Parts: sequence; C-alpha cells; structure tokens
Amino acid sequence: MPSRRLFLLSLTFLLSTILVHSHYFPSTPSAAAQSDWKSARATYYAAADPIDAVGGACGYGDLVKNGYGKATAALSTVLFEKGQICGACYEIRCVEDLRWCIPGTSIIVTATNFCAPNYGFDADGGGRCNPPNSHFVLPIEAFEKIAIWKASNMPVQYRRIRCRKEGGVRFTIGGAGIFLSVLISNVAGAGDVTAVKIKGSRTGWLPMGRNWGQNWHINADLKNQPLSFEITSSDGVTLTSYNVAPKNWGFGQSFEGKQFDS
Repeated sequence: MPSRRLFLLSLTFLLSTILVHSHYFPSTPSAAAQSDWKSARATYYAAADPIDAVGGACGYGDLVKNGYGKATAALSTVLFEKGQICGACYEIRCVEDLRWCIPGTSIIVTATNFCAPNYGFDADGGGRCNPPNSHFVLPIEAFEKIAIWKASNMPVQYRRIRCRKEGGVRFTIGGAGIFLSVLISNVAGAGDVTAVKIKGSRTGWLPMGRNWGQNWHINADLKNQPLSFEITSSDGVTLTSYNVAPKNWGFGQSFEGKQFDS
C-alpha cells in the first residue's frame, strides 16, 4: 500500500510538471520573434491635405498614378536615412491602446516621403518627427485600417518587410541635353535602391549619383542609344535590365525593366 501511494504521488508530480511547462512555453514569445518588431508612433493626415498626394521627398510624383495609392508613409528623420530608404516597405500594427486599436490588423506601406523635424518643439512635445523619434505619418485611409481616427498620435509597432510589386522596375527619364535624371520606382524585394549604373550602346557601365530620393543623375551624352540599367538594392542584390529604353527614347518617358524577387 505505501508503494502504491508513493507511485501515485510521483505520477501526480510528473503530470503537474508537464502541464506547467506545456502552458509556459507557448504563452511566452521567443526573443527572435519579438526582435522583428520595433516601437514607434503614427499620426495621419486628412485627404484634403497635400502632404503626400503628389511629389514628396522621394520624387515619385503622383502616388496614385504611379501605383502606390494610399499605402504610403512619410518617415521621421531617424527612419528616412536622407532618402536612401525611399521605396522600402513596412508592416505597421497598432498596440497598447485597446480603446482605439482595431485588434488583429496591420497595414503594409511604402516609404514615399519625409516628415521634417520641427525644432521649435521638444521631441516629446509637438516635434513628433524630431530625432530620436521613430514616427510614421500615414494617409487617414491607411491609419483607419489599424486604429480609429480619434486616436491621433498612436503607439505602433513596425517591421521592415519585402516589397511585392506588379510589373517590372520603372525608369522615368528626365533632364535636358547631357544632364540625365532617372527616377527609379516600383521596386520589389528590398524596395530601396543604393546604387545605379547606366549603359548606352556606345559606352561601358557608368555609375550614377543619387540626386534626391530615388532620383539618380549623370552628365553623359547618351542620345540615340538604347539604355540599359544595373541597380543594386540595400540587401546587396543586383538586377540588370538590358536595352530598357530604345534608341529613340525621349525625356519624360517611362520604361519598364526586370523585377527583383519578392
């Protein structure tokens, strides 16, 4: 009888140990899972505001016409990286405030603009985009997918994700004479471009410089030559598109090349 009682006690202890551990591990996310998300805040602008409808610090022009729509964001100084981040994609979700957050939702946006700092205010006051703040300014149409508009300045979490785009990378040619400016848009994969080379039929590969945002420029006589492009994204992947623009290309025209893997 004592041995039977001892067996039952041992079995009870073993079962309780298993139950405790099986409850503990699923309820505690791993450090790796938590590290993907970073903290920030987000505000919105109303549809009537012109902040991001046309133009913007990345140079994409009319965002709706160029395929970005309302799934866009202006980034604060610490996130914008002097324009290099233009084209990167982020997933954003509302956190902490059960009154205003829409549970289980997130949005995916592309970095298309810069939220300039306002040094007349402290970073904790009206200077929402001042360093060291990580801040996103969203169209109200995007903001309302994760929170009720009354929330205004909301705590959020964000993480960098790979971009998915339809069609190929677009090259829009501007400039005059031997000054050539190329806007690079609709970039999948990492989304942001860090290096660009251009090649005519009578030249080798010529490096271009970043003018601003994702506008790249070079001084070279490339008229009456088909144009090829080699672009490198921030993850180190290089994409080469040969003869994207035909021999008779003109300023103001857009051409489509190959695309990065999503």
